[in-house]
Amino acid sequence: MPAARTRVGNYELGKTIGEGSFAKVKFARNVETDGNFAIKILDREQVLRHKMVEQLKREISTMKLIKHPNVIKIYEVMASKSKIYIVLEFVGGGELFDKIAKCGRLKEDDARIYFHQLINAVDYCHSRGVFHRDLKPENLLLDSYGALKVSDFGLSALSQQLREDGLLHTACGTPNYVAPEVLRDKGYDGTTSDIWSCGVILFVLMAGYLPFEELNLMDLYKKICGAEFRYPSWFSSGAKNLIKRILDPNPLTRITIPEILEDEWFKKGYRPPQFEQEEDVNLNDVDAVFNNSNEHLVTERKEKPVSMNAFELISKTQGFSLENLFGKEGLVKREKRFASHSPANDIMSKLEEAAKPLGFNVDKRNYKMQLKGDKTGRKGQLAMATEVFEVAPSLHMVELRKVSGDTLEFHKFYKTFSSGMNDIVWKSEATFEGFRS
Repeated sequence: MPAARTRVGNYELGKTIGEGSFAKVKFARNVETDGNFAIKILDREQVLRHKMVEQLKREISTMKLIKHPNVIKIYEVMASKSKIYIVLEFVGGGELFDKIAKCGRLKEDDARIYFHQLINAVDYCHSRGVFHRDLKPENLLLDSYGALKVSDFGLSALSQQLREDGLLHTACGTPNYVAPEVLRDKGYDGTTSDIWSCGVILFVLMAGYLPFEELNLMDLYKKICGAEFRYPSWFSSGAKNLIKRILDPNPLTRITIPEILEDEWFKKGYRPPQFEQEEDVNLNDVDAVFNNSNEHLVTERKEKPVSMNAFELISKTQGFSLENLFGKEGLVKREKRFASHSPANDIMSKLEEAAKPLGFNVDKRNYKMQLKGDKTGRKGQLAMATEVFEVAPSLHMVELRKVSGDTLEFHKFYKTFSSGMNDIVWKSEATFEGFRS
């Protein structure tokens, strides 16, 4: 059988782009707007069993409160009887960590640009009472323009969670990036601990390796608490001075973000963030996800190509076509068909892959596709519609028909287009010769 696509609400789920202990992230397309998103999917029972409800509500609420160009946006929260879906901004440029792994280290000017964006994002989060607490290159994504986006607020904390002493008391984060006061477990300020992590990230961007790294965990903690590290020879004096003030083991004397913004090394090429107009944030959907009401539940449904019965199949073939009873002799056909054993999703991808180099814009909806030429022919722009039908398990029929434009131009297009389909067209059975007419 062809691989069926899963639909949740208005979103068609695609490939998995991330996976963790409690969540899976999938690429998704909004079938109404054709926009691309990422959907974080969690198992509701697992969330309840591990008593993660409050943590998850915190994550969602945090991300909905944050509206910043360098922070991943959250658009919508949904739930089915068994799963929770968090609709996020899709960022397609990969992790900043991958860039470091590929390049080894970044040039100082490039590292500074990313550091500008990181500090802008963290400063904004702190101004909203939000502390990330797990800042590291793996949680810093890049969009298609190379702009930095901070992600994963699963370990963040809202200011309301502070104890009476005004400090946080949950030791969390990745050991190499956490501040000394977090390791000491005597309470810490989320603002200053995030700043420490930013300093470690800046060091990694410019050096290509961690300032604190030991196989033995106790030795690692000792180095972090003593801020024992060495600068590479290629670090400028300005970068060294700033990193020294950030990686101060005493959080009371550690540099603050306002002071970072005034640092001479930091100010070089600095551009303040550009904000969109803020809108009121509604957290009602966050509560609705976790109550027992069925009113707001969505359903997962599998979608596959339209099935074709025997009568429809015969009517589409050349030898048995009912059009022969009513059509005019000599009429140039306005549609083409072929059969394929390939999975429906592969067929759709192949159609798109073959059409785009020929100058056609592609609009996909489920297992239908609209192709519109970007040039004007003898009878206007050539436009076509194609659809994949399921004839039988592992057998599909693909129909391509002209919607507008010149019919002869359509046939000329199909001759070139079909050459790109050779590896998926089924040619072995004469019975289906009509599919290729």
